[in-house]
Amino acid sequence: MTRKTVRIAMNGVTGRMGYRQHLVRSILALREQGGLDLGDGTVLWPEPVLVGRREHALRAIADRHGLSEEHVCTDLGSVLADPTVDIYFDAQVTSAREAALRQAIAAGKHVYTEKPTATGLAGALELARLAHAKGIRHGVVQDKIFLPGLLKLKRLVDGGFFGRILSVRGEFGYWVFEGDWQQAQRPSWNYRAQDGGGIVVDMFPHWEYVLHELFGRVTSVQAVATTHIPQRWDENGKPYDATADDAAYGIFGLDGGAVAQINSSWAVRVHRDELVEFQVDGTEGSAVAGLRTCRAQHRSATPKPVWDPDVPATEVFRDQWQEVPDNGEFDNGFKAQWELFLRHVYAGTPYHWDLLAGARGVQLAELGLRSSAEGRRIDVPEISL
Repeated sequence: MTRKTVRIAMNGVTGRMGYRQHLVRSILALREQGGLDLGDGTVLWPEPVLVGRREHALRAIADRHGLSEEHVCTDLGSVLADPTVDIYFDAQVTSAREAALRQAIAAGKHVYTEKPTATGLAGALELARLAHAKGIRHGVVQDKIFLPGLLKLKRLVDGGFFGRILSVRGEFGYWVFEGDWQQAQRPSWNYRAQDGGGIVVDMFPHWEYVLHELFGRVTSVQAVATTHIPQRWDENGKPYDATADDAAYGIFGLDGGAVAQINSSWAVRVHRDELVEFQVDGTEGSAVAGLRTCRAQHRSATPKPVWDPDVPATEVFRDQWQEVPDNGEFDNGFKAQWELFLRHVYAGTPYHWDLLAGARGVQLAELGLRSSAEGRRIDVPEISL
């Protein structure tokens, strides 16, 4: 068995997502399991290089996880100039991402990045074109489709369980505290449009790939984006004006004729089993999927409720659904996609969650905001290199 060291520059690991999901639960988890076995006698051994502006924060993370001084750097240019660094990963704030990705692509590094990949479609498409021209491998995080609940849902789709799919209804969100009397669960930049914040920019790229991968390409969007909470308090307890949307209500037309309706909100109190749930209805059956669970109801087992508002309901509707079994073990979704990307880079396995796929997400967010501003339905054209 040959061990190959893979040095990965990780920019943005001081943030919640970059640290928890990408560094700890993905790259360090791969090291804990002994590396990634490619199946040809080669084991990839990931070596993270923590990149960022706050050296003390990076060193604290390195010390916490037993990483040496050579694993920390505050100069992105020098990291990208290092020939021993193979991959650049970006989990920075959205406004800083595009320029850093351009720099990494120019340096000839393979790139893997959080989304949105850029602040606008033109920039996102340019990144995809530059990467293609450079001949590097590139990938975009699309973690939701690796969740156990959605993997089970895809199993039902692929098995023809639904028949003709009619509709998809999604509910996502939770109450994010304003920050005055309880600390907010999200950083303040999320609520400032000038800093790249907003729930449309954040979540519509997710909905694009979920819908695209499971049900078909998004062909139209009609959205209402709004700011329900106009004032919030930042990390230092100072009030600020929330200039970005904190809720969005979208209707998406899908290739094949199905209709998807997804509500996204950081100003909603949860009355559902999970923070995100999707209900899919088809001619032959329906299913409700969350982060981890999925329940289904086939046509042959569908009850016959009768509307009668004059008497109390006697049916327990949730009990009429069947749990979809795991039928396997599900790893952390972020780690699972990291493994696929690393296999793509070093073993040449197929991989289609690339910068062009990321550009589709940016496009949907851009058109969603335009739809809200203009108060109309907008067609979503296909994009290509």
